[in-house]
Amino acid sequence: MHSASRLALAVAAAATLAGVPMAGAEQPAETPAQRDARMAWWRQARFGMFIHWGLYAIPAGEWKGQRTEKIGEWIMKNLRIPASEYETLVPRFNPVKFDAGQWVKIANDAGMKYIVITSKHHDGFAIFDSKVSGYDVMATPFKRDVLEELAGAARAGAIRLGFYHSILDWHHPDAQGAAFPDYEKVKNPNWSRYVDAYMRPQVDELVTRYDPAVLWFDGDWVAEWSDAQGQALYAHLRALKPDLVVNNRIGAGRQGMKGMSKAGSFAGDFGTPEQEVPSTGLPGVDWESCMTMNDTWGYKSFDQNWKSPERLLRTLIDIASKGGNFLLNVGPTAEGLIPQPSVERLAAMGRWLRVNGEAIYGTSASPVAAPSWGRLTRKPGRLYLHVFDWPSSGALSLALPAAPKKAYLLADPARRPLEIAAFAERVTITVPAAAPDPIATVVVVETEG
Repeated sequence: MHSASRLALAVAAAATLAGVPMAGAEQPAETPAQRDARMAWWRQARFGMFIHWGLYAIPAGEWKGQRTEKIGEWIMKNLRIPASEYETLVPRFNPVKFDAGQWVKIANDAGMKYIVITSKHHDGFAIFDSKVSGYDVMATPFKRDVLEELAGAARAGAIRLGFYHSILDWHHPDAQGAAFPDYEKVKNPNWSRYVDAYMRPQVDELVTRYDPAVLWFDGDWVAEWSDAQGQALYAHLRALKPDLVVNNRIGAGRQGMKGMSKAGSFAGDFGTPEQEVPSTGLPGVDWESCMTMNDTWGYKSFDQNWKSPERLLRTLIDIASKGGNFLLNVGPTAEGLIPQPSVERLAAMGRWLRVNGEAIYGTSASPVAAPSWGRLTRKPGRLYLHVFDWPSSGALSLALPAAPKKAYLLADPARRPLEIAAFAERVTITVPAAAPDPIATVVVVETEG
């Protein structure tokens, strides 16, 4: 599309954001083939890094001797910290150990294909050089545009970059800041001014200056926001960047933590289950489960309840077997370091993926129900059996939707064939006595058709 046409569409869409009457705003027309082309890289990726980082990393879950038992990035709300007190964190934000290249390397080494970082969380503080706000990283001693550095490192590391941006704002007087912390009880009459003069221009900065692959919205539950506003913002952003991928929290149609949109036409491109995996596959639906490695998104110094590498890997496999993506979170410290337990777990996942990535990247959901011993993923003419519980009998048995031609261990570079026996609609594959990988061994089955 010509740049002038994009600008005209963007201006037209933006005009619908001001005030209430926006019900006519619709998502841009797109054929199924065009949508498939736009979503292709995202569906291929399967595994991404979520990064929650901001002022909340400084208190690290504790304020004036009181610890929050809830998630770290909500400390301002959960401990009812007035904005005037929370603002005292700004002159303390100086993450001198932040290294964008190192963050990208950690993601790449883990086998992750994209990164989504918080450009602005609910506390209202932006970690980029925003021209519409003084409440950003340039007001700190650090005075470095985190997103600019990360965008450069992502390009150099051939990994896609996206931004998480909160619709709500506990700091801005035209948003939830006016009634904070009890903003749920009242709607701000100046909300339209916040959207048109602050939120949308700030999101425009993200798109036009950093060229993200994904925009990941949150805060969609506030009373002031509607799906009509989400539709208008979605149309505006797609006019600015037609190949942009946007989550369904841009609107107001998702079903709580289940993350999938309600029946009907709602804004966004993919569902966002949070801290859970749908029990079954969702054919024809794009979705991504986001999860923490411990119990918090933003850094908490005392949260050491880390999930094991085995649990994280098997969660990735489970999600891929149901046709979804896995967005796994890290919460960097106030110094700008990704915690070592996170680094270690990501490294373990990367080692497995370097051997078995073929069975994750670009795969589709399993064509059969999950067997008791593991999960399945598939590509045309090929099934991948992810075996969690190695059979003591020395044989795997399952029903296959197509006749098998050959079976072998994915970790075996020689692809030595495993013995296959077919009885009625079931197939039995003879496997080695011991599991080559105790977390998940992948058996490849090449099939007819």
